[in-house]
Amino acid sequence: MKHATGPAIHAVHPWDPGNPEKGERHQLLSDDERARLAKIAQIVRFAKGQEIYGEGAVADAAFNIIDGVVVAYRAEHVISFLYPGDLFGLSEEGQYANATRAATPVTAYKMPLAAIRRILANNADLDVNLIIKLCEELREAQRHAVLLAQRRAATRLAMFLGLQEHLQAARGESISEIHLQMDRSSIAAYLGLTTAALSRAFRALISRKIITSRNLHFVKVVDRDSFVRLADARPDGN
Repeated sequence: MKHATGPAIHAVHPWDPGNPEKGERHQLLSDDERARLAKIAQIVRFAKGQEIYGEGAVADAAFNIIDGVVVAYRAEHVISFLYPGDLFGLSEEGQYANATRAATPVTAYKMPLAAIRRILANNADLDVNLIIKLCEELREAQRHAVLLAQRRAATRLAMFLGLQEHLQAARGESISEIHLQMDRSSIAAYLGLTTAALSRAFRALISRKIITSRNLHFVKVVDRDSFVRLADARPDGN
C-alpha cells in the first residue's frame, strides 16, 4: 500500500511544450494545499466490483484515488479508467454525471463537495489546478473518441495498449510490460467491442508477433515499429 500524505492530483500541464499525450504527469498541489484537503478528507476503501456512486445520484463528495483503478461509465458504456492521483466525482446540477465502480480493490480520499467549495473560494491556485486536471480529462475524452472511430478491433486495442504504456511511463513505472489491472470485459466495453471481438484482437496482435501476453494482465510489445504504426493510427489511417 502506498503511503498516503494527503490528496494528490496528477496531470500533464496543458501549456507545457511537447506532446501532452506523452508528457510527464506532475503533482499539482503544494504541501499546504494537500494539508488543507487532508483536513476535510476521509480514507475510504472499495472492494473490486463495488459501486462507488451511481449515475444521477446526488453528488455530495469528490474522490481522489490513492491506490487501485476505477472505471467510469454512463448508460452502461465505459467512458474512462481512473488511476492513482486522479480526481473524480465532479457533478452537473448537483448530480453525478456518470457512474463509477472499483475495477480493482481501491483506496481513495473522499472529500465533501461543500467543503471543497469553501476551500476553493479562498484559494485561487487550487482552482487553477483543478482546471488543469479538467483539461487532461478533456484530452482523454478526445483520445477515446479517436479510438472509437477506428474500424478495426486490432487498431483500437493497440491504441489502448499504447495509452496504458504512456500512463505507466508518466507515473515513473517500468514499461517492460504493459500492466492491465482492469478485467477484459471492462476493456471491451471501453473499446466498444464484444469480449469475443477483443479476444480475437489480442490473438491477431499475438499471431502477427506484435505483442506477447504471459497472462490476462501483462502484455509485452515485441515489434515496436508495427505497434507504433497501429497505436498512432487516425480515423482515415486504419
